[in-house]
Amino acid sequence: MRHSFSIGIGGAAGQGVATPGDIFAKIFSRRGLHLNAYNAYQSIIRGGHTFLTIRTGPDKIPTTDGRIDLLIPLNQDTADRHLRLLSAGGACLYNADLIHPGTSADGVQLCPLPVSKLADISRNKVAQNTLAIGAALSMMGVGFAALESVLEEQFRKKAQAVIDENVSLARAGYDYATQNFKPFAWPLPSTEARYAVLSGNGAMAMGGAAAGVKFYSAYPMSPATGVLHWMAEHAREAEIMVRQVEDEIGVINMAIGASHAGVRAMCATSGGGFALMSEGLGLSAQAEIPVVVIDCQRAGPSTGVPTKTEQGDLWQMLGAAFGDYPRVIAAPLDIADCFKLMPEIFNITDRFQCPGIVLCDLLLAEGRLSVDPAEIDFHPTVDRGEMITSNGGEHAPYLRYKITDSGVSPRVIPGLPGYTHVVSSDEHDEDGILISDAYTNHAKRRAMMEKRMRKMEGIAASIPPPQLIGPAAADVTLIGWGSTFGVIDEACELLREQGISANHLPIRWLVPLHGEAILDILRNARHTIIVENNFSGQFARYLRSETSFVPNGHIRKYDGEPFFPQHIVQAVKDQLAGKTTLSIPAHEVMV
Repeated sequence: MRHSFSIGIGGAAGQGVATPGDIFAKIFSRRGLHLNAYNAYQSIIRGGHTFLTIRTGPDKIPTTDGRIDLLIPLNQDTADRHLRLLSAGGACLYNADLIHPGTSADGVQLCPLPVSKLADISRNKVAQNTLAIGAALSMMGVGFAALESVLEEQFRKKAQAVIDENVSLARAGYDYATQNFKPFAWPLPSTEARYAVLSGNGAMAMGGAAAGVKFYSAYPMSPATGVLHWMAEHAREAEIMVRQVEDEIGVINMAIGASHAGVRAMCATSGGGFALMSEGLGLSAQAEIPVVVIDCQRAGPSTGVPTKTEQGDLWQMLGAAFGDYPRVIAAPLDIADCFKLMPEIFNITDRFQCPGIVLCDLLLAEGRLSVDPAEIDFHPTVDRGEMITSNGGEHAPYLRYKITDSGVSPRVIPGLPGYTHVVSSDEHDEDGILISDAYTNHAKRRAMMEKRMRKMEGIAASIPPPQLIGPAAADVTLIGWGSTFGVIDEACELLREQGISANHLPIRWLVPLHGEAILDILRNARHTIIVENNFSGQFARYLRSETSFVPNGHIRKYDGEPFFPQHIVQAVKDQLAGKTTLSIPAHEVMV
C-alpha cells in the first residue's frame, strides 16, 4: 500500500487557494517526495468554491484519492463541505475568528488559529493563508528553514518588506502550532531524490519546444490556455514565435502556414475551439502539410462545464474534417508523458506529412505531478522526414505530390529555385495542378487518394503496440486510455491487496489503433472492463468498431470530476459479483 499524506485547501475564488498549494508542492518535491495535485474550481473569477487537493509521499503518487489528512478551510463554506472527509488522525486548521467547524469525526484534531492575534489582518487580507502554511508544516514535522526559503522565492518579485512580512507570519503560525497542536503521527519523510513539478499544459509546451517548435498560435480557451501562457513567457529564450489569434479558424491556418514555410508549428484548444479547426485539419491532410493540434478536453457539449474534466472528445477527433485522410491521434498517459509524447508525434507528422492530434484533458492539463528530471529529455531525436532544404544542383522536375510506395513525397521549403509547385486545398495531380477545373480525372483522383492513405501503414509501423501491465493471468483486466492510466494503476494495486488479481491495458496511440495486438492480449483475459471518463463509452464503441471486441463490463464517470481509485475497486467487485455490467461511481467530494 502506498503511504501518502493529503492536504485539502478550500475557499472562494480570489481567496488565494493556489499559492499555498504551490508552496506545499515546492517543499514536498525538494524533500524528495512524489506529489499529485488537482484543483476543482468553478468558471468564475470571484466567489464560488475552489478546492485544491495535494497528495504526497515517498512512493509514486499517480492520482489523488479523495482522502484528506489535513483540511485548511479559508471560509465557512469549505469547512461545511469537507470536514466530513477527515477521519481519525486527521486535522483541520482554521481561522478561529471566522470559521466554526462544527462536529467532526472521532479522533480528528480541530486546530483553531487566532488569526487576529497573530497578524494584522487590516494590512494583509490573506494572512490566514500564510499562518496556516506555517502551522501545517510544524504539525508535519518539517523544519521552518525549508518554508522560509520557498517564501523568499515565491515573493522574490515583490519588495523585501513583503517577503519579510510573509516569513514573519509563517513563523508565527509555525510557533503557535508547535506550542498548541498535536503533530501528525506520521512525520513527513524526506529522501535524497529531487523532482520537478509540472502541469500537463507546461509539460506539453516544453515538449513542443524540445521537439523544435518555432511557431505557436492559440486563442485562449480553458483548459488549454496554460500552453499559451508557457509559450508566451518563454518565447524569446526558446526562439518561438507566439501569436494569440482572433479565433480558432485563424489559429490552425496560421499554424499550417508556418509549417508550410518550413518550421515545426502547433496550436492548442479545447473541444469547442477544435470544432472550428476541423476544416483546417482537412487542409493539412490534403496539402500534406504537417501540423500538431492539442485538444484539452473539458465537459461538454457546447460551453458545457469549462473547468471540469472529461474524455468526451474522442469521436469528434475521429470524425474531424470530412473525407478520408491520414492522421495520427495519441492520448498522453500522465503529466510526464505530456512532455514525452510531443517529440514523438512531431516526428511522425513530419515524416508522413499529416496532421497529428494530442488528446489531453483538464485532469492532466491543469493537474500537477512530480516528475523525475531524468525522464525529461530536452534533446530528443528530431526527424523532419523527406525535406528538401537546399537546391543541390541538377535534379529531375520536382513533383510535390509524387506517387510513391510509402505515400510520402519529398517536401520542399518554399522559394528554392527549381522547385516551384502548386499547393491548394483542392484535389490535385503529382505536381499540384488541380484535377477538376475543366473535368475530373477519376484515375488521378483515385491514385492520389490511395497514395495519401498508404501513409497509414507506415504510421502504424512507427508506433508501438500497447503493452499489458501486471500479471498475464488475472481475475480482471482493466482497459483505459489517456489520463485514466494513473488511477487504474493504483486501483489494480488495491485490488491485488484485497485478493483480486488485476492487470491493466493502457491505450496511448488511438489512430492508427493496433487492433490485432489488442485482441491478442484480450483473448486470454478472464474478465474485461473498460474504464473511461464519459457517458457513452466512446472508446468502447471505437474499439468495437475497429475489432468487434465487446468487454464484459464498463466503468464510466461523467460528472466533471476524475475517478478515484476506490471508485474502480468497488465497481470491479460489484461486476465480478455479477451485480451489474455498468458502474457509474458517485463523486463523494462536494466540489
